[in-house]
Amino acid sequence: QVQLVESGGGLVQAGGSLRLSCAVSGRTFSSYTMAWFRQAPGKEREFVAAIIWSRGNTYYADSVKDRFTISRDNAKNTVFLQMNSLKPEDTAVYYCAARRAIVVVTITELYDYWGQGTQVTVSS
Repeated sequence: QVQLVESGGGLVQAGGSLRLSCAVSGRTFSSYTMAWFRQAPGKEREFVAAIIWSRGNTYYADSVKDRFTISRDNAKNTVFLQMNSLKPEDTAVYYCAARRAIVVVTITELYDYWGQGTQVTVSS
């Protein structure tokens, strides 16, 4: 059974940093794309960043480019999202997701597995 477990969320002041982790288990993820999405209150879930596990290729939403970095640790089966220069508009629940393909898509419905989410709150 595939499991994704996020951690690392919290409260931070604007301009600060957080690192989210997503521990994955249940299978080998070499043929998967891993992604982070976020959902703010009253808004739809939106794509943040993705990484093709086997190749390390990364992709970002324009809103987070140059501030966020997605990475993975093969030995620990963990995906990270390093978030720098955080803004109040980054406040949301952040979700880790996995897709059984090595093509990055930004559409929520095309991801096969999801974590439970972790809250990130950025104060002004």
